[in-house]
Amino acid sequence: MSTQGLSADIQLIQRILPHRYPFLLVDKVVDIDGTASARGIKNVTMNEPHFQGHFPGLPIMPGVTIVEAMAQTAAVMVGTALDMADREMKVYFMSIDNCKFRRKVIPGDVLEMKLTTLRGKPGGKVWKFSGVAEVEGELAAEAEFTAMMDLPKE
Repeated sequence: MSTQGLSADIQLIQRILPHRYPFLLVDKVVDIDGTASARGIKNVTMNEPHFQGHFPGLPIMPGVTIVEAMAQTAAVMVGTALDMADREMKVYFMSIDNCKFRRKVIPGDVLEMKLTTLRGKPGGKVWKFSGVAEVEGELAAEAEFTAMMDLPKE
């Protein structure tokens, strides 16, 4: 089955990821090209709980949540490509490298995360990804990260 050009709506995302509100940080994943690349979409809204304290009067999405949104996009990409819906896949950070933040992400922004797999293969546990997060084409963050995919036994 070819997975090029597949997408994952919020229903499929919730069947792949264990995350739920307030920590589900990706609304849609599109342009899924197997396990090679994908693009995640996060609609940033004022009602997210971190904006109460980060920062009062100046709501800015925390950088760590931007990186987490990139990681969730990568997990959905792999989960979609490997048909992991309803299979209780878990993903754990192992490292975050070359992480840089370039612009504030605020309520009303649409955060677009472009992820590429640097290392990993179906059946493998350790995967490495490169990602950028942009708002209206402007770079907001970039990072490389390694994750362990805890895939259920066949």
